[in-house]
Amino acid sequence: MVLLLELLFWKNWYLDKLDNIKNLLNKYGSENEPFLFLLSYDLQNFYIKKLENLDETIKYELNSFGNIFHKEYFLDKFPTSFKEYKNKFEKIIEEIKSGNSYLLNLTTKTKIETNLSLDEIYDYSNSLLKLRVKIDDFDFVCFSPEKFVEIIENKIYTYPMKGTIDTKIENAKEILLNSSKEKAEHTMVVDLLRNDLGKVASNIKVENFRFFEKIELKNRGLYQTSSKISGIIKENWKECLGDIVLELLPAGSITGTPKKSTVDILKNIENYDRGFYTGVFGIFDGKSLQSFVLIRFIEKIEDELFYKSGGGITLDSDLKLEYEELINKVYLPF
Repeated sequence: MVLLLELLFWKNWYLDKLDNIKNLLNKYGSENEPFLFLLSYDLQNFYIKKLENLDETIKYELNSFGNIFHKEYFLDKFPTSFKEYKNKFEKIIEEIKSGNSYLLNLTTKTKIETNLSLDEIYDYSNSLLKLRVKIDDFDFVCFSPEKFVEIIENKIYTYPMKGTIDTKIENAKEILLNSSKEKAEHTMVVDLLRNDLGKVASNIKVENFRFFEKIELKNRGLYQTSSKISGIIKENWKECLGDIVLELLPAGSITGTPKKSTVDILKNIENYDRGFYTGVFGIFDGKSLQSFVLIRFIEKIEDELFYKSGGGITLDSDLKLEYEELINKVYLPF
């Protein structure tokens, strides 16, 4: 009986948090009030404030390209061992074989060392979104290349990103484009996000399937593939902005499909707290909404730096390649 009461308490506490998030987003949206929101992956933590009242410990910039970085720096990586990753990978494959999921985005945290501060990384990052946060117990920088949803007038867009390869590899684009595993993974995420958009919009269309984007790094580059999906939403969407955002969370590209069972599986296998990593950042300017998935993420935890990264696993995934991708995604965007 005591355990049952405790579970009911936590369930009610969680539902109260969701109501607070939804009500604040709906309130500011209906008032055409410009605001910023930050939602953690599990929605346990959130930050929602009017742009005019933002804390000084939160900085952001959209479409940051062109900063020139001259300082000599190093980035040393201390990833989870291949043995530990293999153990988690095999558990994921067993879940897929059992029919409990078809695609799971397995993530972990990699300890890193660098001579740069989080503020310096923020200042010189180049990305669609760069974000510096230091509030309460959270101290991180994020340079995300992945949009979540965008709402302009009465159209909603989402941009699932799946598939990454080093540009130094010969015929890299062709290899990525022709990989049956990468195509299947991307297709599953696109289908998931089409279904998600269908919960809040009509006339769902895939406007652009698997287009390439290039990330330039210090010693190499990365190709990544994304798709563009759109839908039509009601003209009064601002009044129910919170309902729309919460209906779409967590983002399909960083969980998997089917979403509910996949989230439960990942929680048991990953065995660490994602926190704001793979959560969502959004800006509402009074007329339109832009939001981003919080990937490419470095967090300070007890005076040590950890880079959180991951990748999608399907039945066709190659253990060694997935482990290498996990490590390759640990980089600085300049």
